[in-house]
Amino acid sequence: MTLLTHTQGGSVVVEIPDDKRYFRIGEASRIIGVEPYVLRYWEKEFPQIRPKRADSNQRTYERKDLELILEIKRLLYEEGMTIEGAKKRLKQTKSRSPSMNRSMLQALKDELKEVLSILSEPMP
Repeated sequence: MTLLTHTQGGSVVVEIPDDKRYFRIGEASRIIGVEPYVLRYWEKEFPQIRPKRADSNQRTYERKDLELILEIKRLLYEEGMTIEGAKKRLKQTKSRSPSMNRSMLQALKDELKEVLSILSEPMP
């Protein structure tokens, strides 16, 4: 999967391999472009980042974790936010998502009803 992040100077393409489900901290740090200690620090600061632990007690990140971490990196490095500012932005985004999803689902439902009514009309 390719993710496109925006910077002041343009765009940066980040590739998250599609063939993997879990990523160890070293792999995650290479994909994200930060040192492993930064990921460990962000885990302490952002409660949304909760990697699973393998039997060897090593952190394993999922794709959704990497996507969230990329957003955190963008907020901190590219938008110049503080950690507190990034926390607030992530909370705002999370709190808006369910209502936006409901409105999008309702619009989709209405469109599907319209298509269904068109298809159920007798042909001339």
